[in-house]
Amino acid sequence: MSRKSVRFLIPIISILAAFAVSALIIFMAGRDPVMIFQKMFRGTFGSSYGAGQVVFRMTTLVLAALAVAIPFKVRLFNIGAEGQLQMGAFAAAITGAMLPACVPSSAAIPLCIISAMMAGACWALVAGVLKVRFGVNEVIATIMLNFIAQGITGYLLTYHFALPSTVHTAPITAAAVIPAFDTVTGWFANSPANLSTLLAVGVALFFQVILFQSRFGYEMRAAGLQPEAARYGGINAGMHTLTAMGIGGAAAGLGAANIVLGYKHYYEAGMTGGVGFAGIAVALLAGAHPLWILLSALFFGVLEYGGLTVNAYIPKDIFMIIEAITIILVITFSALGRRLQQQ
Repeated sequence: MSRKSVRFLIPIISILAAFAVSALIIFMAGRDPVMIFQKMFRGTFGSSYGAGQVVFRMTTLVLAALAVAIPFKVRLFNIGAEGQLQMGAFAAAITGAMLPACVPSSAAIPLCIISAMMAGACWALVAGVLKVRFGVNEVIATIMLNFIAQGITGYLLTYHFALPSTVHTAPITAAAVIPAFDTVTGWFANSPANLSTLLAVGVALFFQVILFQSRFGYEMRAAGLQPEAARYGGINAGMHTLTAMGIGGAAAGLGAANIVLGYKHYYEAGMTGGVGFAGIAVALLAGAHPLWILLSALFFGVLEYGGLTVNAYIPKDIFMIIEAITIILVITFSALGRRLQQQ
C-alpha cells in the first residue's frame, strides 16, 4: 500500500474506531447508540439551524487549525492559537467600536480584519523571535503567551474598555458587521453562521496553493524537513520560522472575523471558548494539510454541536471522548504506519 493511501486511511479508520468505542460507552450508560447518533444527525444536518451552528463552529476551527498547521510545516508546534485568537478578537472589537459611523462597510470590515490579523501575528511572532534569537522552545513559549494574552485582554476589558454594568466592550459599528447567511441567502435560518465562512475556506485554499504549488512553500517545507540541508542550499531557516509563526498567528487572529464581526459584535471574556486548543486537534486529524483541515473542522463542528443536541440523553462530554480517542488513534496509527514502512 502506498504512503498516500496510508495517510488517507489513517484518519478514516481512527474516526470509525473512535465512534465504535463511544458507541460502547453509550451502551454501557444504558442508552441506544443508534438512537443517539440518529438524534445527533437530525439535530445537526437535519435542520437549517443545526447545520448553521455546525458551520459557525467549523469556521473558527478551520482558522485555529491553520494557525497550528502552517508552523508545523517548519516543525514548529504552535500551542498559542488560543491566545492569538484572543488578541485578534480584542483588537477587532476595539477597532470596530472606535470607527466612525460614516466609514462604509467596504473599509470597516477590512480594517477590523487587518487589525485582528496583525494582533494575532504580532503575538505569535513573540514566540518566533524567542525561538530564533534565544532558542526558547516554542511549545513552552506559546503556552505561556496564552496565559499572558488572557491576562492582558482581561485587564484592558475590566479597567478600560468594558461598558458600565457589563462584561463586554462597546458594540462594533454597524458597518463592520459581517452579514449572516440568513440575511443574504436565506440559508441557516436564525443561526450564527455568517459570510466569514467563505473567507475561512478561501484562506485554506490559498495556503494549499502557497504550501504545495509555490517556491516559498517548498522552501518552508524543506526548512522543516532538513534544516541543515536547507541552510546549505541557501534557505534561511530562521526567516521561515518567523514567517510561519507570523502567518499562523494571523490565521488565528482572523478567527475574530467569525466570532466578533459575524456573531457577537463585541468582545467579552471567555468568548473564544477554547477554540484555539480545539484547533490543535483539528490540525492533527488533518495531518496539518490545509484541504483536509476543512473536513476535519467540519467533523469537530458536528461533534461539538451534536453533543449539545443530545445532552438530555447523555453527557456531551462523551463526544469530547470521541475527539480525544480519534486524535490518540491518529497518532498511534501514524507511528505504526511509519514503522511498518521502514521494515
